[in-house]
Order: sequence, then structure tokens, then C-alpha cells
Amino acid sequence: MSTAAARTSWCLPTARATFARELPAVSGRACTADSLSLESRRMASQSPPPVEALGSVGILGYGRFGKALGELLVEAGIDYRAYDCSAEVPAEYRASSVKDLARTADFVVVAVPVPAMHAVLSELRPHVRPSQVVLDVGSVKVAPAAVLDSIFGAEIPWCATHPLFGPVSLAMAEKPIRVVVCPAPAHPGAAARVRRLYEVIGCEVVEQTPESHDRVMAHTHALTFFIAKGMIDSGAGLEVPFAPPSFQAFARTIDTVRSDAGHLFAAIASENPFAGQARKELVRALVAIDKALDESHAGGSETSTATAVKFAIPDLGQQSPELKEVRELVDTVDREIVTLLARRVQLSHRAARAKATLGAPVLDSAREADVIAAREHWAKAAKVDPDAVRDVFRAIITMSRRVQNTR
Repeated sequence: MSTAAARTSWCLPTARATFARELPAVSGRACTADSLSLESRRMASQSPPPVEALGSVGILGYGRFGKALGELLVEAGIDYRAYDCSAEVPAEYRASSVKDLARTADFVVVAVPVPAMHAVLSELRPHVRPSQVVLDVGSVKVAPAAVLDSIFGAEIPWCATHPLFGPVSLAMAEKPIRVVVCPAPAHPGAAARVRRLYEVIGCEVVEQTPESHDRVMAHTHALTFFIAKGMIDSGAGLEVPFAPPSFQAFARTIDTVRSDAGHLFAAIASENPFAGQARKELVRALVAIDKALDESHAGGSETSTATAVKFAIPDLGQQSPELKEVRELVDTVDREIVTLLARRVQLSHRAARAKATLGAPVLDSAREADVIAAREHWAKAAKVDPDAVRDVFRAIITMSRRVQNTR
């Protein structure tokens, strides 16, 4: 899984150093959906604004992730500009300064390394207004949330986020692409706006507290990098052409880490407050297993069957990789179906306008019968149960009729 840090440096001299002071803790301030205010729930239940109502985006930091985010915004029809004094930004998207970037942006996305955030956000602070939203895209969340809170507090809306994708995963068209959003208790409206922005560019949004996010990442993201680093440094068969499938999966993970976010290993290991504990738990388990294997071989008293049972790795049962993969593919197909249904609803709106112009009624029984018959024929040709397909399209036609009647 890839990450969302922008680069390894920022142009501000003061940002080149790592954090030299303790950041204020943000623990104890719940950010779960249940803890959000009634106002935020009311906002979330309202119809989402159209894309043009979202406004424009300013990207502060135009490294690999900043550039990839810009491409997603363009694909979604959202205007953006970017500023980075140490990276080349295309002229049509280039802002001349931090002040110029903030002047026209409804969202300011801070896409710089976590150690640079305090200096960068401090420079940004005089140029943002309460009508804007500031969000980060760092791969850890406790420290960035603390920095955002210390600089913007209750005055400027802010939201901590972690896009769980990077340039390589986007280039490979991996789906779904997900993002973690950590709502600030003081700014629930900002979280709702940020959620909508991410959804418009094609992301699935998961809400977590900064602490919950970092705990999960310590046992997934950080450990993946830790294991990859260990296997690379030990030269663990990375160039073997006849490696078994089980190792090939490891190799693909290592390749993804190296190509998408290998430069983040030290940052993820040091900036996630829970990463050290996760590493030590893994190392203790590996040392214990290694010791037990040595003792088993040295003792020679156990039968080979008993040894195999003792060190057997539990199977996954209903969570087998094959079943998991199939379910993920089913989810992908279902998402495509929902997307197609949304397109069909748009066409239903157009049909309603055309009928209104002609003075024709919404209900057209002959047309509906023809549609059902045609779909049953298609189902038979595709060797799909025609009765089931008929039921599905009856439901779709009912939805279409309801859309047209509400005009």
C-alpha cells in the first residue's frame, strides 16, 4: 500500500530540520462519527453539492503526490493551482507564492513531508481565511493533527487526512482508492467538505481518530516497510527467477514499496508514535519462533509430524486469499454497476425533459415491455438467468419512472 507524502524536503530553510520540540497531544478528543456534532450530521445528510460548488484547490508542495493529486483533480473537473519553489509546476497551474496560492483556493492541500509541516503551515497561516479549509496528506496523523490544531485552532477550518494511494498505484489503476479522514472536533463542517472533495475525485473515505489511524498504520504500513527493508538488506532471494508464488507476493510488495514510497521508511518508522512498539512485538515473535526451531532441531526427540503440528501456520478459513480477492472483485463490479445506474438516472432526467416538451406521459407501458423483453433476450445470450434479470430491470425501470415523476 502506498502513501501520500510529497517529497523529502521543502524550500523553507527552517523546515529542513526535524521536529525539535514536543507537539501538543490531541488524544482524548474523540473524532468518531458518533462524537460529531448534530450540525455535522445534518450537513452530511444533505444532498452533496455539485462539483462546481466545491470550489478550487491549492496544492502546497508539488512533489510526486502533489502532481498525482493534481491529475485526479483535473480528471474530476476541479480547478487547482500549485506552489513549490523547488519543483517545476506547469505554467497553467502555477501559483507565484504561498500568498498567491491561498488567495483563490477554497481548499489548501499541504503536501509536504511531516517534519516540514510546522514551518510551512506557519508561513501559510497569515494568508488563509475562515471560509477555506486546510488539510494535510501525511502518512501519519497524530503529529500533523497536533500541528494543524496548534497553528489554526478554532479560527481556520482544518482536517487531517491520509490518502492510501500514490503515483504508482494510480498509474496501475488500482481500485478502490481510499483515504482516511480524521475530523477535527472543532470543525465538523470542514470534514464534510473534505469528504465530498475526496469522493468527487473517486476515493472511498474512512473516518478515524488520529490515534486510531496511527495504531492501525503501525501494524500495517510501518511493518510492511520494516519487513521490506529487512528483506532487501538481507538479500532474501530478490533476484531468484524460480521463486514460489508465496515469495512472489512478498516480492511484489517490496517492489511497490520501493517504487512508490521507499524514501518514507525512516519517516514512517520515527514519526508514527506506535511504530516502535509494533516493530518490537514482531521482532520478539520472530526471535521466539527462531529459538523454538533451533531447539526442536537440536533435541531430535519430536517426530516430524509433531514438529509440523507445532509450527503449522493457521489457515485463513473463510478469509482465504482467493475468497478475499473474489470479494474485492465483486465490490469493484458492484461499484461499476452503481456508476452505470447513476448514468441511467441522468438519462432518465433527459427523457423526462423530452417528454415534457412533447407533452407525453411518463408512463409508456409498450416501451417498458419492449425493454424488459430485450433484456431477457440479452440475458439468455449471456447465459444468465433471464427471470432474475427481468426482476432487476423491473426495479431499474421503477426507479427511472420515479425519477421522471419527481420533475
